Amino acid sequence: MAVDTSSAPVAGNATPPPARAPRGFTLPSGSVISTFLVLFLVIASFSVDGFASTRNLGFLLLDVVVIALIALPLTLIVVTGEIDLSVASMVGLSSAVMGKLWFAGLSLQLIIVLCLVLGAVLGAFNGLLVTWLGLPSLAVTIGTLALYRGLAFVVLGDQAVADFPRSWTTWAISSLGNSGIPNAVLPLLVLVAVTAVLLHATPIGRALYAMGNSEDAARFSGIDVARMKFWLFVASGVVSALGGVFWTLRYGSARADNATGLELQVIAAILLGGVSIFGGSGGLLGVMAGALLLASVRNALQLVNVPSDVLNIVTGALLIVAVVAPQVVARLKTHRPPARRSAGAQKGNP
Repeated sequence: MAVDTSSAPVAGNATPPPARAPRGFTLPSGSVISTFLVLFLVIASFSVDGFASTRNLGFLLLDVVVIALIALPLTLIVVTGEIDLSVASMVGLSSAVMGKLWFAGLSLQLIIVLCLVLGAVLGAFNGLLVTWLGLPSLAVTIGTLALYRGLAFVVLGDQAVADFPRSWTTWAISSLGNSGIPNAVLPLLVLVAVTAVLLHATPIGRALYAMGNSEDAARFSGIDVARMKFWLFVASGVVSALGGVFWTLRYGSARADNATGLELQVIAAILLGGVSIFGGSGGLLGVMAGALLLASVRNALQLVNVPSDVLNIVTGALLIVAVVAPQVVARLKTHRPPARRSAGAQKGNP
C-alpha cells in the first residue's frame, strides 16, 4: 500500500534548507565596481592635471550620457541572455536621417519624432529576426550593425549637416547653472530610475531574470518569452535613435559615421557593471558605475595625450577582463575544498 510521505518529518528533525532565490531577483549593490570608480576618481583627481575641474567633469558627463542611455535597454536584453550589437549603427543611421530631413526643410520637432519611429522600426526588425525566425541575436545584430551603418552612408553619404538651431545645440552642451552638470543628465536620471524600478521591483524584471536563467523554465511558467524579447529590441532601437539625436545636437553635426565603435563602450560598461554575458544576473546600479568608470578612464588618458588607438586597446582590455573575471571566480569557487564537517558530525552524531 502506498504511503503518503508529503507531511512526514525529515530524519533527525532537521529542517530542509530554504530554496534559493534565482540570481538577480534582488537589487545588487554594485559595490565592487562602485569602489573601483571612487578610487579611480580620487587618484585621477590628484594625479591628472585638470581632471577634477568643473569644465572637464562636464565633458566627462556628456560622454557618459549616450553610453548610459543606450546601456539601459541593452542591460535588459543582456539579462535575458541576448545581445544587440547594432546600437551604435542605429545611432549613426538616426543621425544621418536627422541631417537629411533637416536639409530637406522639416521642423526639428517633427524630425525627432520621425527618428524615434525609425529607431522603433530598426529595433523591431532585429526583434523579429530573433523571436520570429529564432535566429541567434549575436549573428542577427552583427549583420544589422553593418546593414544600418551602410544605410546611413546611403542616406547622407560622406557629407555633414551642421546648421542646426543654435538654441538646441546650446542646450545639449550647456550645464545646470554653474554646477558643470549637463542639462541632459536630468532626463537620463529619470530614465535610469524608471528602468531600475522596472528591472528590480516589478514582475517584468523578475521575468527577465527568469528568462536569462532558463528560457524553457520561464516559458513553462507562463512567460511570453518571444513577446518580451521583441519589445526589448524595439526599446533598444528607440533609445539608440534618441542617442543619435542627442549625439547630433551635442556635436552640432549629422554624419553617417557618428558613434562608430560606440557599441564596444556600451557593452564594456554593462559587463564591467556585473551583468553576466550569459544572462540571469546583474543590476543597473553596477552598469551605471561601469559606464562612469569607463568614461573616466578614457577621459583621464585623453588628458595625458594618450592616442585614440590606445584608448580602444584599454576599452577592449577592460571588456575582456569583465568577461573573464567572473568565470575565473566561478572556477575558483568550484575547486574550493569542501568545508569541514561540524564537531558533532565528526563524533558520529546524526
